[in-house]
Amino acid sequence: MTVHLHWFLPTGGDGRTLVDRHAYTDGGIKRERITPVSGVRAPDIEYLAQIAKAAEQLGFEAVLTPTGTWCEDAWLTTVALAQHTERLKFLVAFRPGVISPVLAAQMAATYQRITRGRLLLNVVTGGDSTEQRRFGDRLDHDRRYARTDEFLSVVRGVWQGPPFDFDGEHFQVEGGLTALPPDPLPEIFFGGSSAAAGPVAARHTDVYLTWGEPPEAVKEKIDWIRGLAEAEGRTVRFGIRLHSISRDSSAEAWRTADRLLDDLDPETVAAAQQALGKSESVGQQRMLALHGGSRDKLEIAPNLWAGVGLVRGGAGTALVGSHAEVADRIEEYHALGVEHFVLSGYPHLEEAYWFGEGVIPELAGRGLLPRVPASPLLGVPAANGRPSSAPGGAPLLVAGGR
Repeated sequence: MTVHLHWFLPTGGDGRTLVDRHAYTDGGIKRERITPVSGVRAPDIEYLAQIAKAAEQLGFEAVLTPTGTWCEDAWLTTVALAQHTERLKFLVAFRPGVISPVLAAQMAATYQRITRGRLLLNVVTGGDSTEQRRFGDRLDHDRRYARTDEFLSVVRGVWQGPPFDFDGEHFQVEGGLTALPPDPLPEIFFGGSSAAAGPVAARHTDVYLTWGEPPEAVKEKIDWIRGLAEAEGRTVRFGIRLHSISRDSSAEAWRTADRLLDDLDPETVAAAQQALGKSESVGQQRMLALHGGSRDKLEIAPNLWAGVGLVRGGAGTALVGSHAEVADRIEEYHALGVEHFVLSGYPHLEEAYWFGEGVIPELAGRGLLPRVPASPLLGVPAANGRPSSAPGGAPLLVAGGR
């Protein structure tokens, strides 16, 4: 079982800090922050294409996009980026409560044909009632998961080809179909830590995603979902969502992590924790419990740092260390049954290179990856007396006005 590596597309903006890294900080509510502040990179197609191209060249299989009112639409953004890449897949996040399941099935089928099979789906049921109401969704937490269950039943039914009927509490469909079913069928990624989420994952998910908790907690989740899936006669694979700070030395990586905290004053952390504490998401509450809002003991397991979660919702932990140490932790999670690693870092362009040029060769050397992407300079003849191992064969630059 090899490892599948995925990166992240910051479609809400990017930057070198955990604070003010979004171009649309207020979610577009007051329209006061639609222009990036200093140091924040707007999520325009040119910058996102840089990240997508880097991820493809470095050997990542796919990139995840977020969903919400604070970022660009994932479907439209990624289908545009597909025109800038050749092999990279797109893990498109979307909310099942704001779109017809038959339309979603049709969109996925069209997407697969346009991109020649590069779509993966990340189903986000939603854990923030305020955000859900912005989309017109007023269901409570457990009923949202019940609706997701029906939604995915319809999507998979429509993908079978013949007209599909469904009569549920949330959806009633007569003769649902799409012109041509997608080929191949997109894999469905899904996450949720609540009792309401588990059965949905067991019935419909190809890959169950968890946020980055310590290995023993991840193992408990894997055992839980695996047991539910076996009862349904299904097999589910597993993935984990983490940030990454990988450097040539452990000390350098930890210095980088510390710098990310430099801009976080106590008031900023307290405000973020208060807002995140209102989330209905069980997974979010588990993230908050890892650090309790305190900067003390943020290394909650070897090389697993909870500092990101002081101000960021969702995935709040990072793998921090030397390239070999980060590879060790990935190997540890892999031994538990985790195949898919969805990673990110600040800024996403630079951190993709740190991970891709540092950790990916480590993983390949351990047999966890099928190959390391070949350098575009591999095989270029050496020149001017340079050794054959030197990249390319360009002449050495010398002083003298040239």
